[in-house]
Amino acid sequence: MTNYKPNVAIVYASATGHTESLSQMVADALVRQGIQPDVFPVKECGLAKLSRYDIVLVGTYTWMNGEIPKQLHGLFEAMEQQDKMLITGVFGTGDRCFATYCGAVDLFRDMLHAKSILAATLKVEQMPSTYDRPRCDAFAKSVLMKYSKRPGLLSAANT
Repeated sequence: MTNYKPNVAIVYASATGHTESLSQMVADALVRQGIQPDVFPVKECGLAKLSRYDIVLVGTYTWMNGEIPKQLHGLFEAMEQQDKMLITGVFGTGDRCFATYCGAVDLFRDMLHAKSILAATLKVEQMPSTYDRPRCDAFAKSVLMKYSKRPGLLSAANT
C-alpha cells in the first residue's frame, strides 16, 4: 500500500451563498482528514481539468421545481460522458418549503450512481450552520473510505 493522497476537486454553483458556504464546510472536513481539496465555482473550473482528479465532489442548489441550475448543465453533461471511474459525491442546499427538496442533488446523485463510483450525498436546509459540521465530516469520511476501497486498488497494490 502507498500513502498516496487523492486529488480532490470540489465544484459548486451558488446563487445565495448557501452552497458556497457548504462547499467550504466540506473542504474543511476534508482538510481535517488530511486532504487539501481544490475548490472551484463552476464558472472558474474548466471541465477538461477534472480528468486530473481522483475524486470530484459537486455542490449544487436547486432551481425552480427541483431542477439543476443552468450553470451546472455543462458539468452534468461532462460527468455523464466521462469514461474514467471517478469517485464522486454530491451535496447541496435547499428549502423544504418547496415540493422537491434539493431536487438537483437527487438528479446528480442518480446520474453519478450510473456513471461513476458514487460515495455519498448530503442535503442541507438553506444556510449551513455549525450543526452541519458533523454531517460534513461524515460526508468527507464516506468519500475517502470509498476511495480507499475502489475497484482495482488491491490488485494494483499486490503487483
